[in-house]
Amino acid sequence: MTNTVVTTHTKAAGWSEFSAAEPALAEWAERRFGAYRHHVLATLRADGSPRLTGLEADFRGGELWLGMMPGSRKALDLRRDPRFALHANPGSGDGMTDGDVRIAGRAVEVMEADALARYADEAETPLPFHLFRAELTEVVRTYVEDPHIVLVTWRPGRPVRTVRRGNDDAPPTVD
Repeated sequence: MTNTVVTTHTKAAGWSEFSAAEPALAEWAERRFGAYRHHVLATLRADGSPRLTGLEADFRGGELWLGMMPGSRKALDLRRDPRFALHANPGSGDGMTDGDVRIAGRAVEVMEADALARYADEAETPLPFHLFRAELTEVVRTYVEDPHIVLVTWRPGRPVRTVRRGNDDAPPTVD
């Protein structure tokens, strides 16, 4: 059986481009990721099934960085198929007063020794490790604004879209 990676040519943007386009949403997302150290990364296994693993997201120098231990399965997944989703840690308890955020995109591995050494110095992280720069295809903030659940979605080259859904049969409103 041959594994075929299906890729799309979805437009992607670095974190700095997203921040320039939607500064308030970007600032909120960074604050949400900064509230906890560990988050959940989804990658694709060789057979196409999802793999969920813990990850520390790092916002540094206008980019979102994904660092991993050498030879980790998630790093090998991203080398084979760069698509990922990253969900911010929702925290303890069942309260989601501040909502949550998830990011989807493609991971671009940094291979240059000097770039890795610079990052290791700045992040005070020992080498070796895998380092990926996130290219975003989507950022989604979800929160409750009683009586609605609100989804705020950003995609490169498009305006932010806000959808409000209620607990009834009424159609959602879209801004």
